[in-house]
Amino acid sequence: MITLKGQKIFLRALEPEDLDFIYTIENDESIWEISNTQTPYSRFLIKQYLENAHQDIFEVKQLRLVIANYSDVTLGLIDLFDFDFKNKRAGIGILVNNIDDRLKGYGEEALKLLVNYSFKHLGLHQLYCNISEENLASIKLFSKLGFKEVGLKKDWNYVNGSYKNEYIYQLIKN
Repeated sequence: MITLKGQKIFLRALEPEDLDFIYTIENDESIWEISNTQTPYSRFLIKQYLENAHQDIFEVKQLRLVIANYSDVTLGLIDLFDFDFKNKRAGIGILVNNIDDRLKGYGEEALKLLVNYSFKHLGLHQLYCNISEENLASIKLFSKLGFKEVGLKKDWNYVNGSYKNEYIYQLIKN
């Protein structure tokens, strides 16, 4: 079985051609809350990031992959971050960019693929994610794939003049 290929989508490494897609996502203020972004990113910085995206996860402690369909249309991004080899864990985040592409199973399939890859090829013991308590779609997605709510961080993120709570979910390999 190929771990990064599913029925509807596959996960691939970042390419220089992804510059415009990533620039659009990173500068979309409507999703800054999810990524804890505070300021816009320049094309220059994203170009530099793409030039270094080939670096090994063990060096840079993160892995960002593109979610693409079999027509090679870029649908979103999925990340491993805070990669901790010693403790065999990492954070995971996902974004299906276009609202019309959501609720079609792309995110679920991408998450399954990355979870499998993380446990099988990276030897991780656990994955975790942070989800705003208002993000019901993400709560449903991660719960469906076996992630368990393990805590609530109260008043964790300051967004548009008010504090929002954030859940932490965890998936531990059996």
